Amino acid sequence: MMTGRVNPRATLAFQGITGLGSVRYNDSEPALVQAAVARGEGQLGRGGAFLCSTGQFTGRSPRDKFVVRTPAVENTIWWENNAPMAPAAFDLLYADMIAHMQGRDYFVQDLYAGADPAHRLDVRVVTELAWHGLFIRHLLRRPARAELDEFVPEWTIINCPSFKADPARHGCRSETVITLNFDKKLILIANTAYAGENKKSVFTLLNYLLPEKGVMPMHCSANHAPGDLTQTAIFFGLSGTGKTTLSAAPDRILIGDDEHGWSEAGTFNFEGGCYAKTINLSSSAEPEIYATTQRFGTVVENMVFDPETLEIDFSDSSLTENTRCAYPLEYISNASDTGLGGQPKHIIMLTCDAFGVLPPIARLSPAQAMYHFLSGFTAKTAGTERGITEPVPTFSTCFGAPFMPRRPEVYGKLLQEKIAQTGATCWLVNTGWTGGAYGTGQRMPIKATRKLLSAALDGTLAKARFRKDSNFGFEVPMAVVGVDETLLNPRGTWANHAAYDTQAAKLVKMFSDNFGQYLPFINADVKAAALG
Repeated sequence: MMTGRVNPRATLAFQGITGLGSVRYNDSEPALVQAAVARGEGQLGRGGAFLCSTGQFTGRSPRDKFVVRTPAVENTIWWENNAPMAPAAFDLLYADMIAHMQGRDYFVQDLYAGADPAHRLDVRVVTELAWHGLFIRHLLRRPARAELDEFVPEWTIINCPSFKADPARHGCRSETVITLNFDKKLILIANTAYAGENKKSVFTLLNYLLPEKGVMPMHCSANHAPGDLTQTAIFFGLSGTGKTTLSAAPDRILIGDDEHGWSEAGTFNFEGGCYAKTINLSSSAEPEIYATTQRFGTVVENMVFDPETLEIDFSDSSLTENTRCAYPLEYISNASDTGLGGQPKHIIMLTCDAFGVLPPIARLSPAQAMYHFLSGFTAKTAGTERGITEPVPTFSTCFGAPFMPRRPEVYGKLLQEKIAQTGATCWLVNTGWTGGAYGTGQRMPIKATRKLLSAALDGTLAKARFRKDSNFGFEVPMAVVGVDETLLNPRGTWANHAAYDTQAAKLVKMFSDNFGQYLPFINADVKAAALG
């Protein structure tokens, strides 16, 4: 049985997928919420939010992600970072998954990935869980109802959490698998109900396709000054570094919180919603994001709540540190209606330094920006990936290595060209620790971070006096109105200055050792920044 609005020339049957039970196409948010509740996938919370658990997996499974190794992509995939799957193994996996799906009910959403029509991708997402359909309907961009009559998917994602892969038969690592086939334009996801796999699979796909068009795909949030697209800023960073929180400033227009492209026309959001971390979320620090957790249709994942009052305990991490909510962009009052921005005037690279060495903000030269972009230093925060229970220092190139199918230098060269063309100012912002390393120091005060970012974006910080950092060579402001001067000098925040020096030397060496892999691929000025 088929219900809902769909192009009759592009149904699942037209794609060769038959024998399923009820297939519901492009249900609205109320219909998906009703279906999810009726099927026992979760329950309604306060304000009509949908409260659910992702089960065994509360974060991404990067070690179970594969790319099908075919001649068409053989020479363009970064195989050291993307596990290969044989075409024959994929064919078996696909056939077995379709056999498993026979007679079962599924939900289909036909959506756009990309706010710029010149560069968007038409994506079909087939989900076993109704709430997964709701999630991806929030996170991607929704066509007008009339557009669905002509919608033909370029790529199809099939997500089937109840299917378990066979490593021996399907050429994967475990019963969980996420695999991309560029020849067949298919993505298969099995044995995980973590909804983030859906959106990150689309992001990985765009990270491969867009560079060939001269478009820079970015793991970043973005905003602009009200009424002024020329004052656009982008915020690179891994999950947990503050992309969502810092870009959702009340005095700026939010373009998006996680994934964007940078084309000849400017900045554009890949998505139509936000996927915000909610652990320790407060109404005072982040009122608008907090409010979404009581809005109709917001997907609230893995959060502990009172079974009688339905009050959420934002401090309870007993299920996972990676508690999240997913909601459409229009739930944020200052969100962009178009998802479009101008050429970035400011590039902010967010890092969560668990060593407590880096200053709260530093100005980077273009060469230093390339160095820190390719380094991608941060700390993986608890819960973002399976097995991560406390911050782990890591280097994730381009601030998004798990989602990069091409070699880092491809994205680095694109960014270098964009900076040269636009003259964007680059900043490194540490949202991690100060006064000591993780376990000894304190998390960087968010009020200070916001004050420094505001000064950077409105141009006042450029007028400050700067000192050259003795460890990394970038420029650090010596005084900013409204910010404790001690905070601007990380060494001064440590009780034991000698311990800071030891920790700083350790971090510098980690940077140097990591960056050695890129030296053969970079130009002289970036190499000079790397070698000090």
